[in-house]
Amino acid sequence: MTDLTTLTLAEARAALANKEFTAVELADAHLSAIERARALNAFVVETPDKARAMAKAADVRIGKREARPLEGIPIAVKDLFCTAGVATSAGSHILDRFVPPYESTVTANLWRDGAVLIGKTNNDEFAMGSSNETSYHGPVISPWRRRGANIQLVPGGSSGGSAAAVAACLAPGATGTDTGGSIRQPAAFTGIVGLKPTYGRCSRWGIVAFASSLDQAGPFARSVRDAAILLASMAGEDPKDTTSVERPVPDYEQAIGRSVRDMRIGIPKEYRVDGMPAEIEALWANGADWLKAAGAEIVEVSLPHTKYALPAYYIVAPAEASSNLARYDGVRYGLRVPGADVTEMYEKTRAAGFGKEVRRRIMIGTYVLSAGYYDAYYLRAQKVRTLIKRDFETNFESGIHAMLTPTTPSAAFGVGEKSSGDPVEMYLNDVFTVTVNMAGLPGISVPAGLDRNGLPLGLQLIGRPFDEESLFSLGHVLERAAGRFSPERWW
Repeated sequence: MTDLTTLTLAEARAALANKEFTAVELADAHLSAIERARALNAFVVETPDKARAMAKAADVRIGKREARPLEGIPIAVKDLFCTAGVATSAGSHILDRFVPPYESTVTANLWRDGAVLIGKTNNDEFAMGSSNETSYHGPVISPWRRRGANIQLVPGGSSGGSAAAVAACLAPGATGTDTGGSIRQPAAFTGIVGLKPTYGRCSRWGIVAFASSLDQAGPFARSVRDAAILLASMAGEDPKDTTSVERPVPDYEQAIGRSVRDMRIGIPKEYRVDGMPAEIEALWANGADWLKAAGAEIVEVSLPHTKYALPAYYIVAPAEASSNLARYDGVRYGLRVPGADVTEMYEKTRAAGFGKEVRRRIMIGTYVLSAGYYDAYYLRAQKVRTLIKRDFETNFESGIHAMLTPTTPSAAFGVGEKSSGDPVEMYLNDVFTVTVNMAGLPGISVPAGLDRNGLPLGLQLIGRPFDEESLFSLGHVLERAAGRFSPERWW
């Protein structure tokens, strides 16, 4: 029998429908792969009993010809999504005993459509990180290695566990969240597809909040088609989330293979940053050529406020985080460190429960929201955010259908290479992705090549609001031209 873990989601779906194997066999194959790959530290909770029970139910439905869109498909879930009866820690010590009594809307939608939970994936603590090194459960290790070297590499963050799981064939698909690039950056680092949908396309209810005006759930997969299939199940209006948008969810899979002829694709000149590696420039040029060969028109465009995006983001996001994380006090759930009085208990619990990066961002956020600094920092950052959004709107109104940029300024780096020094160096990994979150737009990262060390590099497509279909069509063109990339198994 074919190694079931190497099948794409679409291939597994077709094979299950043809009864080439059972959902239980598919789940068991992935559960076994997870056991063999524990060196990656991609999963913080494995759910074999739940997976087999869900797979058995899927087999019954398949046998009755009542299969739903994701019937029997194993899915890994980022540990930021609350899962009823399954521990959810958000990668933090302060929540390491929390078992939610409720299900997030996104995961409930997946189970509604027949998907099978195989485990919860590791992530940066409260999604604060670009390398998956800030997790209380330890760093995730990428399944990739530099050619001729054995240095452990990061998978990107914050959704590094989900990205590593999909890239290592431990799951055909996984959920992630993206606040400043936390789906697209790890997708680029691990050679897979990652989509950040338009803000409001997927419900945020039941997802542990980082920055509420920026967070958005999205899928990881090994093909653009698989990402489209997953988004169709994840998306939808939710009355429990007032920021979710009441719009019909298209059949995204129908966009795969659709012509991109006469689409106008913008190349933002501001993304040509100083010191960009020549191989990133070459990859970007290749992507433009591939889209042009498919009939698209390539146009240079300007996003003049791009240079302010990263500093504005690192004011807005910590400010919202300091507010959201105020709820973790040791009183109602999670870690509690006793103190002489309530105030001391708060202080000790939060000091012990939060890691270094989370404490740093809480302090930054509290500072920029404080009296005397709110206008100087937070209010000004929000004004810059409006200008960034307007830059995109101006281009889309002029007839631009999407924009093509690099996803990251480099390939994956080594564990510990950037986490022990200046935090700004780590923050610069988000330089190409944060604008999308600040403007609330959809963005997809598609693997497009390898660097000189044999590591994957991604190209990013940025779309008009709620036009994920165009991103899937354009992403499929890039995917067909570049091919797919897989790490050599070492774990």
